[in-house]
Amino acid sequence: MTKIKFGTDGWRAIIALDFTVENVARVTEATSKWLLKQSKNPTVVVGHDCRFAGELFAETTAKVFIANGIKVFLAKDFVSTPMISLGAVKYKTSLGIIITASHNPPSYNGYKIKGSYGGPLSPEHVQEIEDIIPATVETDWKSVDLKAAEAKGMLEVAPLEDMYIKHVEDNFDLAAIKKANLNLAYDAMFGAGQRVMQRLFPEIQKLHCDHNPGFHGQAPEPIHKNLIEFSEFIKKNGNISCGLATDGDADRIGLYDKEGNFVDSHHIILLLIHYLVKYKNQRGKVATAFSTSVKIKNMCEHYGLPLDVVKIGFKYICSIMVNEDVLVGGEESGGIAIKGHIPERDGIWMGITIWEFMAKTGKSLTDLIQEVYDITGTFWFERNDLHIDETIKAKVLANCKSGAYKEFGKYKVQRVDDLDGYKFFFDDNTWMMIRASGTEPVLRVYAEAANKEAANDILADTRKVLLG
Repeated sequence: MTKIKFGTDGWRAIIALDFTVENVARVTEATSKWLLKQSKNPTVVVGHDCRFAGELFAETTAKVFIANGIKVFLAKDFVSTPMISLGAVKYKTSLGIIITASHNPPSYNGYKIKGSYGGPLSPEHVQEIEDIIPATVETDWKSVDLKAAEAKGMLEVAPLEDMYIKHVEDNFDLAAIKKANLNLAYDAMFGAGQRVMQRLFPEIQKLHCDHNPGFHGQAPEPIHKNLIEFSEFIKKNGNISCGLATDGDADRIGLYDKEGNFVDSHHIILLLIHYLVKYKNQRGKVATAFSTSVKIKNMCEHYGLPLDVVKIGFKYICSIMVNEDVLVGGEESGGIAIKGHIPERDGIWMGITIWEFMAKTGKSLTDLIQEVYDITGTFWFERNDLHIDETIKAKVLANCKSGAYKEFGKYKVQRVDDLDGYKFFFDDNTWMMIRASGTEPVLRVYAEAANKEAANDILADTRKVLLG
């Protein structure tokens, strides 16, 4: 029996090796048993993204739920993760299930569980489900006929994309965006945002907006090294106002200015706070992951907003959003949520918010970033993923834990914060962080400094200390 373990954002595994129909059925069986203890007549919304065999795994999930007497709202064709989360809210279901491995390489698929409130299920509830995953599935799910289930009212086909589009139209001034004559570009990275964006913005300049479960061999993570083609596309065009990229399940954002320069999540979070407070007169708490920029604290102090810094994993931000009045919740990895939507990362929603900001002010993205810098000061953030031997990784983490690192080359450690990983501060605005990935055999090293050269210099000195 394969031990199934949920990571920071769901269960992910290599297709056909561990991510099999049988294992998906086992996870769904546990979810069914857990759900039946929570509610008398539970319902679930189920969908899949563009990955290989998504429809097969989603239908397997639906059949197990139906075999356990749980009604399923099954998405029609591929959908984004935010569509499933929104569907849970709109259909008032007990849970949402999306078959996706998000930004992972194409050989992976995954299983994310969403709460009735439209965001990640709380870590303690996910753990309860994981603890009861059976060795074999007890219910006779293979004999479930989906057409017959639909006739009996146990299955309903859910037009989640149409629902999402209406939700966008109800919450944004799309007319203002179109009237502003912004020349917009979008890179779907072959992911689940491709169709909805073409429907919302038919004139948009697009890249990788066709269905390709292999993603051309590229992990669909919207970071600059994976988006060089998009950056060059913007530069060559010469007339694009802003470029948006989203990951495999369209919950993470990547952004480019008119020069083809990558705008990271830290800048996007700051832009969103600035827009929502100064221009839309909104208030609320800000919740960010441990790896985000210290400039967010500066921005919150400027506007008098409370700030919570939490462990890495959007589920921790979601928990605050569900229980408190949160204006913006965001992660370094491109997952951001804002007030007025759902407590869920949504790359498309964030992108349209930035475009609305540009349209309403008549300013370029560069000009708006300068408004942020006028408040926080300039900064640069870099991240390296070190694929290293497990023995070396364990040694580095042990050294971090014991306080062995007092300096990294010329950079003297002033203090260390170990909420989730190890953040070494060299001064109030300059730091480096070491953290082991929760889903991959990788050591992540982050740095923030006043400019690109300084951030890269910190990472270079850190690599020398860690790897010798």
